Amino acid sequence: MSIQAPANPTPEAVNRRALRWLAGAIGFFTAWVAIYSQLAPFSAWAVSLLPLAPESHASEAVQFFIYDTPKVLMLLTLVVFAMGVVRSFFSPERTRALLAGKREGVGNVAAAGLGVVTPFCSCSAVPLFIGFVSAGVPLGVTFSFLIAAPMVNEVALGLLFALLGWEVALTYLAFGLGVAIVAGWVIGRLHLEGWLEEWVRNVRAGAVDLPAQNPIFVDRIKAGIEAVKDILGKVWIWIVAGIAAGAFIHGYVPEGLLASIMGREAWWSVPAAVLLGIPMYSNAAGIIPVVEALLGKGAALGTTLAFMMSVIALSLPEMIILRKVLSLKLIAVFVAVVGFGILAVGFLFNFLFS
Repeated sequence: MSIQAPANPTPEAVNRRALRWLAGAIGFFTAWVAIYSQLAPFSAWAVSLLPLAPESHASEAVQFFIYDTPKVLMLLTLVVFAMGVVRSFFSPERTRALLAGKREGVGNVAAAGLGVVTPFCSCSAVPLFIGFVSAGVPLGVTFSFLIAAPMVNEVALGLLFALLGWEVALTYLAFGLGVAIVAGWVIGRLHLEGWLEEWVRNVRAGAVDLPAQNPIFVDRIKAGIEAVKDILGKVWIWIVAGIAAGAFIHGYVPEGLLASIMGREAWWSVPAAVLLGIPMYSNAAGIIPVVEALLGKGAALGTTLAFMMSVIALSLPEMIILRKVLSLKLIAVFVAVVGFGILAVGFLFNFLFS
C-alpha cells in the first residue's frame, strides 16, 4: 500500500505556522527572562527552608549551588539556541573563512572587546565559548573571549576604579586585554583544533541540516532547538559538577592563608598567588572585595591582581566544564599560556606600583 505525500501547504498555512512558532519563541524568551530574574531570591528562599545556620559555610555553599546551576544552564540554553539559529544563516565553513587567516588577529581583538562588555564569571562565559566553537569560529578567537569575559569587564573595572583609582583600573584594562588577545592569538597559531573533543570537531565540520535551499523562519527555530538538544545533552553533567566544585570552594576555602602568602613581596609570591587562585572560583564582583581586604593587609598590588586574574580566568570549575569540550592537552596549553600572561602582569604591576 503506497502512502501519498501531502500536498504543498498554501502560503496562508505557512504564515499561520510561522506565527505559531514566533509566538512560542516569544513566550519562551519571556518565561526565560522572568525565571532568570528570580534565581537570586529563589536561592535565598530555598536555603532558608533548610536546617542550615544563616551565613554558615554550608549555607553559602548550598545557596551558591542553587543559584549558579540554573543560571549557567539557562545561559547555555539561550546562547546555544541563538548560535543554532545563526548557523542556519552561515555555514561553519563560511564562518571560518570570515574569521580565519589574516583576519584572525582582528577576530582576537573583537572577541576580547566583546568580553569586556559581558559581565560573566568564567563558568557563565563557557556557554558562549561552546557556542562559538560549535559554530566554527577559530579556536584562538574563542579563547580570547573566554579569557576576557570574566577577567576584564565593566564590573571589574568599575570596582577597581572606585577602590584603587583610575590609574590601576586603566592599567588593568590594558594588560588584561593584552593577556586575552595575545594568549588567544598564540593558541590560534598553534593550530590545536585536533585537540578538541571529537563531538565538537564533528559539530564544527557538519553542516546545518535544513530542508530547503532557502529555509523559512520555522526551520531556523528548529535548527536552534536541535542545537540545544545536541550540545546541552552532552555538557550539562559537567556544568553541574563544575558548579558543585565552585560551591564547595566558595563556602569553605579560608582567606587567612591567602593573605599570609600574598602579603610577602618575595619573587615567589606571584606564582604562589596564581597557584592558589586556580582552584578557587568567583566572579569579578565577588573577588574584588577580597582584593581590597588583601591590599589592606599589606599584600603587594601585582601579587593580589595576579591572584584575582587566576581566580576568574583559570578557575577549577571552569576547567571541569571545559573538559567536555577540550582535551586535557588543550586545557594544559590554555592554562600554561594564560598563566604565563598573568605572571607577567603580576610582576609588572609590582614593579610599576611598588
